[in-house]
Amino acid sequence: MPNAEIAQKRKVFISAGEASGDFLGARLMMQLKAANPMLELVGVGGAQMQAEGLDSLFPMEELSLMGFLEVLPHLFAIKRRLDQTIKFIHESKPDVIITIDSPGFHFALIKRLKKKYGADMSAKCIHYVAPAVWAWRQKRAKKISHLYDHILTLFPFEPPYFEKYGLKATFVGHPLVEINHFTSNTNVFRKQHAIPEGVPLLCVLPGSRRGELNKLMPIFEETIGLLSHRVNRLHVVIPTLPKFHQELAALTRRWPASTVVTSTQEEKVGAFRSSQAALAASGTIALELALARVPMVIAYRINTLTAWLVKRLIKIPFVCLVNILLKKRSIPEILQENCKPGRLAEVVSYLLEDTTARQRQIDDLSKIDELLASTGKMPSVCAADVIATYLKK
Repeated sequence: MPNAEIAQKRKVFISAGEASGDFLGARLMMQLKAANPMLELVGVGGAQMQAEGLDSLFPMEELSLMGFLEVLPHLFAIKRRLDQTIKFIHESKPDVIITIDSPGFHFALIKRLKKKYGADMSAKCIHYVAPAVWAWRQKRAKKISHLYDHILTLFPFEPPYFEKYGLKATFVGHPLVEINHFTSNTNVFRKQHAIPEGVPLLCVLPGSRRGELNKLMPIFEETIGLLSHRVNRLHVVIPTLPKFHQELAALTRRWPASTVVTSTQEEKVGAFRSSQAALAASGTIALELALARVPMVIAYRINTLTAWLVKRLIKIPFVCLVNILLKKRSIPEILQENCKPGRLAEVVSYLLEDTTARQRQIDDLSKIDELLASTGKMPSVCAADVIATYLKK
């Protein structure tokens, strides 16, 4: 349990901007409350943080945007939410401000907050999930060092990038290691969804943002059409967020392969356990699949101009987090102009049909656990321990 000496009647503002941050926030809230049940938690979060007792200032989904051009039409709405959040923080006077991922919104929030109320601000600012300065725009680390008192990182190689500019940085580990990815019974999941034993099951994960779904679902639909002719008796499962469940269920009724859509954490674990392979959008989901030992193909397509800008700035050879951690191309990455149904169907069918190729990936994926763990403690406990030191001051 985190340090139990946190002073009572303390207040924490905590904010997440998308589904992955909501998950981190909920786990962190759980540990902070375990240390001090009197702690008041306010801020912005999704369903999981709200389940931990957060009354979100506004719907978190308004911040779940991707890419430069995708954000442009929403600039006015984002500015309005920034102003609302700044006003709320100033009036509520938290002891600690925790921002989780979503750097576009959160860094602007802290910058404007300090500019407007810097002289009156006593709250310590902590950011959870370091931006990928190791991949592109390393000079961002210097700018971030002027905004925050501490940064909590998910990967072991990240702290030095921030410490060189005097910002305290702690590798706490990745919260996904806290999930038991092997609890579900394969037979039970298949039986519940009328998926016969022995037939190939492909897990399809088109992303957790509206922009990702709009870009990838049409491509994935065509891919499944091609795969249904290549892979005998192919079945598909799509774990998604509750807000997309009905939409995807309706959309996939016309798919040629028998398709099941699920939207609970328990069923996602069951889907992973039951699938021979996965076709997934690039992102944190690759780590979830890795920890569940599901061989995968990573696909992604963003706006052409956004992609052009990213390509000019990026400094690493891989996009998939699994490949970055392993320092080699273990997972196929099918990106941008290559992200077409024909190419995806070719690579996915190979993975579904070649046992040796799947096992080769599984062997690599088994190394991910130890790369994501910090100490003997759970990552959310490590994160809460760091925050506890600021609540005692």
